Amino acid sequence: MNAIISISRRSFIIGVASTAGGLSLGFNVPFIKPAPAEGAETAPEINAWVVIRPDDTVVIRIARSEMGQGTLTGLAQLVAEELNCDWSKVTTEYPSPAQNLARDRVWGNFSTGGSRGVRESHEYVRIGGAVAREMLIAAAAAEWGVPASECTARMGMVTHAASDRATFYGQLAAAAARMTPPANITLKDPKDWTIAGKPLPRLDTADKLNGSQVYGVDLKLPNMLNAAIRACPYFGGKVESFDAAAVAGMPGVRTVVQVDETAVAVVADTWWRAKTALDALPVVWDEGPNRQVTSASIAAMLEEGLAANDAFIGAEQGDAGAALSAAGRTVTATYAYPYQNHATMEPMNATALYTPERCEVWVPTQNGEASLAAAAEAAGLPVQQCEVHKIHLGGGFGRRGNFQDYVRQAVSIAKQVPGTPVKLMWSREEDMLHGAYHPTTRCRLTGSLDADGNLTALHMRISGQSILAAVRPEGMQNGMDPVVFQGLVLAGTEGTLGYTVDNLLVDHAMRNPPIPPGFWRGVNLNQNALYVECFMDELAHAAGVDPLAFRRKLMAKHPKHLAVLEAVAERIGWDTPAAAGVHRGLAQIMG
Repeated sequence: MNAIISISRRSFIIGVASTAGGLSLGFNVPFIKPAPAEGAETAPEINAWVVIRPDDTVVIRIARSEMGQGTLTGLAQLVAEELNCDWSKVTTEYPSPAQNLARDRVWGNFSTGGSRGVRESHEYVRIGGAVAREMLIAAAAAEWGVPASECTARMGMVTHAASDRATFYGQLAAAAARMTPPANITLKDPKDWTIAGKPLPRLDTADKLNGSQVYGVDLKLPNMLNAAIRACPYFGGKVESFDAAAVAGMPGVRTVVQVDETAVAVVADTWWRAKTALDALPVVWDEGPNRQVTSASIAAMLEEGLAANDAFIGAEQGDAGAALSAAGRTVTATYAYPYQNHATMEPMNATALYTPERCEVWVPTQNGEASLAAAAEAAGLPVQQCEVHKIHLGGGFGRRGNFQDYVRQAVSIAKQVPGTPVKLMWSREEDMLHGAYHPTTRCRLTGSLDADGNLTALHMRISGQSILAAVRPEGMQNGMDPVVFQGLVLAGTEGTLGYTVDNLLVDHAMRNPPIPPGFWRGVNLNQNALYVECFMDELAHAAGVDPLAFRRKLMAKHPKHLAVLEAVAERIGWDTPAAAGVHRGLAQIMG
């Protein structure tokens, strides 16, 4: 989850700029500086979304990050659909965060999380393709001296049927770049799509299969050194001392450095040599105030929250307390959810090159602009003197979005060996010890049943950590973390409970252990789904009612939720006996 910006259709359409020999389109003008001219021997420099080279290659710039979810191909399909280009000639590139800032954020939001990559970008990238198509048509019409309305664009060509003339996009690109972009654009009806939404091979599949795909851990730069790092094993602890001389003579070691107050790193010619020396390095830690924090002490903190009087209310209807007190039959269950580490397949890594005048970072990141800000801060340089080169991610899940600790560390290390690129890579052990974890919570649910087995009241008390309080305090609402109640709210377009209970109370006793929390995939929906749906089964069992039938009665006013559950039940043959040894269950949640 990251900050969101809004981009209007109009501001997108009016932005247009050209590169030598090609057409480039974007939004939000003016640019602070144009892109350098594209020469025959250089890679294209792009200052907006669509570039068409003279050889008919279509380069689509994607601001969002690809981490295996398909955003890169999905967004390119949307642009290509409106552009009416030849999909076989499409390629993609990342614009850089520094370019984005220098050009008045022409590419908009760089963050990728919360399933927003396509969802928030689809309209304006489609407009980019459509505007390009119309400008190409206008260029061809002007060249032929015919009305643009008589020309059509298809498969990377503009055709004038009446005169039997046609030309490829690459031949029109330079002229099209000089055309005035149309003020109004009509996007295609999705029913007419031939590229977007179709099961085409992903653009990056071949590179992944043949091993040519470069991830952060694969990056190699001339004269590059490698760094292994170890931070204090206690959150809040610091480095007290270390004996660099003890490992200075080990093979390949170039230097041993302190990284901020919390970590030490060994820089060597290979990562394995750096890691071997780091393992041998004597380090004394100031363990800090959290030395005594344990799993047991955290569990006790959360247990206390389950019985606390004060709590933030996320959903309320009727009087659950009174109804439960008056009930003749109640069911109670307590559940616990542990810390979850992101554990991305590719460990945290970043490569930094620092000089007193400039800092460059190559990094797999979910938020290029956050990485740029972190690099500038760590380098002590203006952001205009820094650059971030985005690389495909070997997994993100939220870890590589808000949290840029590995970028800061890489720059801090590179500052101590100026002029030499240094690739920092965490070990798997370091990754498990120093993540930004999906927080632990406990939940106690109490429900009451009438004589007919109907749910008459429900109290759901969550005790646990707030992500927003630690990561994005500006998102708090009068001290409450609304994200805690994902999937539990009564109204809205997302994350609603899906059950109608006459007397309902869902509340949160905030208890924040000194462990750094972070966004992790579905965020709080993960545990809330388990809590609610497990308890629905407990209630159905206590009522002696089929779990699906029990839910149906509570979901009558929630047709979308019920339709999904009914579809699942039908497909798994819920009404037919399961085979021997087969056990089935049903659950639903809205994210």
